Amino acid sequence: MSTSPEIVAAVDGGLLMGHCQEFAKRVKLSGTPEEKESFVYLKGCLDSYGYRTELLEHDAYISLPGPARVEADGKPLESITHSFSLPSPAGGLTAALVDVGDGGPEDFSKQDCRGRIVLVNGIASPAAAARAKAAGAAGQLHVSPHEHLHEMCISPVWGNPSAETLAEMPSTVACTISLADGEALRAQLSESAELKLTLHAEVDTGWRKTQLLVGEIDGPHGKDSPFVLLSGHHDTWYYGVMDNGSANATMLEAARLLATEAKAWRRGLRVCFWSGHSHGRYSGSTWYVDQNWRDLEKRCIAHVNVDSTGGIGATVLTENGVVSSLAGLAAEVTAAETGQNHAGHRPSRSSDQSFWGIGIPSMYGSISHQPPSPVKMRNALGWWWHTPHDLIDKVDRDFLVRDTRVVVHTLSRLLTDPVLPLDPAAQLASLRSELEKIGVAVPPDLVSSVDQCVEKAAQLKSAPPVDDAACGRLNEQLLRLSRVLVPLDYTEGDRFKHDPALPQPAWPVLTPLRALAAAEPGSDGSKFLAVGAARASNRLRAAMDDLAALLRE
Repeated sequence: MSTSPEIVAAVDGGLLMGHCQEFAKRVKLSGTPEEKESFVYLKGCLDSYGYRTELLEHDAYISLPGPARVEADGKPLESITHSFSLPSPAGGLTAALVDVGDGGPEDFSKQDCRGRIVLVNGIASPAAAARAKAAGAAGQLHVSPHEHLHEMCISPVWGNPSAETLAEMPSTVACTISLADGEALRAQLSESAELKLTLHAEVDTGWRKTQLLVGEIDGPHGKDSPFVLLSGHHDTWYYGVMDNGSANATMLEAARLLATEAKAWRRGLRVCFWSGHSHGRYSGSTWYVDQNWRDLEKRCIAHVNVDSTGGIGATVLTENGVVSSLAGLAAEVTAAETGQNHAGHRPSRSSDQSFWGIGIPSMYGSISHQPPSPVKMRNALGWWWHTPHDLIDKVDRDFLVRDTRVVVHTLSRLLTDPVLPLDPAAQLASLRSELEKIGVAVPPDLVSSVDQCVEKAAQLKSAPPVDDAACGRLNEQLLRLSRVLVPLDYTEGDRFKHDPALPQPAWPVLTPLRALAAAEPGSDGSKFLAVGAARASNRLRAAMDDLAALLRE
């Protein structure tokens, strides 16, 4: 553990808030001139800190919502539409309303949604859009958990759609109304055999050029050095001063301070600011992975993602998402900088986490959260999240300094620790725990293979290397272990494609085994499921063989 306390203590609240004031000047929709102007500011900052910078431009499939309204019995309801909603036809989309409650699979299965508008509780989401499409719905009407209407991207396709994924794009007209208006519609539904609504939505969807800024300082071996990736999105809904202006300020301040100690680094630092997060379903980071896959695979040792730092009231720093191999580092840093005990929370499938297929372990996303609230929100970033109210008054200077210290401390450890603070044994232990939950559907030899790998991986920490050459060999071993473990833990298995932006269980590779365990033994259904379970088991066996070989090195 080689972090300099001085560099963490040097985080400057005045500089942070100065950046936030700059970001508060512009609405930064993806691919717009205003966003590009703000990218130029970012580039100037990184240039002045000594980074080698490049402002890239690439094609991205972007969807910008326009005006929307909902008409019920001729009465207009305040509403918004969503990124990747279909635009409504001339005169609007008129159809019968059907209530699907929380919009889960069982809720949709109970209703005939074909050609209808589904009324769904909660903030619009890709999962709800995918279910509405599968059910044949013509429209979606979401009921906000309160009076505020939250902008959302409803595409389940991660990044730019390909010829293979284009058919998975949303096929409904989607709008959101307030909780009060939703309750009033439900009251009308309870008194009427059929209630028809009209949805009006203007949405501008298509290919356009977007920006992507890369700044880099190489490690001691120049452009061949391994590096840490620090990233965050720059596009915003409205002014987006917290999401993601404050996080961009955190990134700039971290980049500034860390550059002053670059001579002490053992790895390089690459800083990336993305567009297309909000309006392209992570199109910027996904494009970057696709264009730089080999370089990232060979050299990137960890990804620190930063989103929405320093929000007012954000007192919880224990639940930001961290892959299990980095949970120990997160716990040490969080305790040192905040006195809180990190919970080792599993990251969700969100926040430009486009690097898991390669096998790059990641940390954070949002650093701090609001405490539990009676309002059922999709996340805990504040009621103003994705609304016009996300202005500079939603940023707490002291909390922004605190969150930035966490990021600086984390990056300093990743850049300077002689041995990377990665714990593959912890990740393997989480796999072992999932196998225990599945039970008899797991072949015994597979359990034995995992146990052996857990034991061998734990030994990596028992005898620390005594010289730089030995540290280098161990670090390369840890990187290769991550390339095997992370895709198993966080993807469906293809390292070169991007899984949908939909909820995933831990270790998705185990999904066929879980399904077999839940099936009626001896049934035809269980026999079909056994086919996929056998293949999943073989994939895990092969991975354990690869790990065992790496652990013998």
